[in-house]
Amino acid sequence: MKNLFVKKITAVSATALMAAGMLAGCGSSSSTTTASTAAETTESSAAAESTAQTSEAASTEAASSEAASSEAASTAASAVSGEVTAAGSSALLPLAQAAAESFMKENPDCIVTVNGGGSGEGLKQVADGAVDIGDSDVFAEEKLDADAAAKLVDHEVCTITMAPVVNASNKVTDLSTDDLIGIFTGKITNWKDVGGDDMDIVLVTRPSSSGTRALFKTWALNGEEEASNEALETDDSGTLLQTVEQNEGAIGYVALSYLVNNDAVKTVSIDGVEPTLENTYNGTYKVWGYEHMYTNGEGSEQAQAFINYMMGDTFADQLESLGYGVSSKMSDDAVKAHEAQ
Repeated sequence: MKNLFVKKITAVSATALMAAGMLAGCGSSSSTTTASTAAETTESSAAAESTAQTSEAASTEAASSEAASSEAASTAASAVSGEVTAAGSSALLPLAQAAAESFMKENPDCIVTVNGGGSGEGLKQVADGAVDIGDSDVFAEEKLDADAAAKLVDHEVCTITMAPVVNASNKVTDLSTDDLIGIFTGKITNWKDVGGDDMDIVLVTRPSSSGTRALFKTWALNGEEEASNEALETDDSGTLLQTVEQNEGAIGYVALSYLVNNDAVKTVSIDGVEPTLENTYNGTYKVWGYEHMYTNGEGSEQAQAFINYMMGDTFADQLESLGYGVSSKMSDDAVKAHEAQ
């Protein structure tokens, strides 16, 4: 009986063990299947996300490429080709030359040629059709007859300030308006009469065609006619500065644009006011005027594009750095004083 009981227990134990094994096996199989399914789902999601990102990147790249192509096409379409010629004011020459260089970099198929010669000559040439643009320190009516002037269109590109200049060794730093008139009309001939050394005054004058001369006559000399000195007469501001630099008793006048980074000569104040852009803007310094670029009628498409470029935002920052004034910065007092003249 005992042996039979042991055999029954052993049989039951073996059966229990087999059942446990089967249960364990079922549990393991279910866990593996679940993990495998989760992994497959994760892998599928990652693949879908990667595909979406690739598609989005491709769309973005395509859009950027299309925008770049559109911009390039627009730039090419707006580029100017042809030729522009300008002549006239020596005071405006540095600005016009700088603008021409910058404009041609953006429009390599357009050639801009700028020369001096004086405001009167520039106005005459544009009226005759010899150049596209006539640069002038004064209004066309001051240099041309009424009929010729009426055919021109005025573009006021900036303001210009004129300053008396003397040799760097001259101890005179300020002149009254009366003294300045006396010197340039030839009534005062020695520097000792205006607080300087006993030394002859040497006038470096401008030709009658000069717009700089006309502007200086109106605003510095109260309309008095400048004395002539044919031996030292020039409308080339560079030559004038060199002449003043080499002659201790010399005096002349130039635009501020020719005095940027120039310490070979020195400026003279008028009635205690220094010739600076700030004093021009606030109206305390009176010797200034508008710089004009005239076209015959509306002018050519190329001339219009060049003038618009000079007056646009792209080039505006260079105006003051080159010694020119921004018209919109002129105070009401300064403008009204000129309009009343």
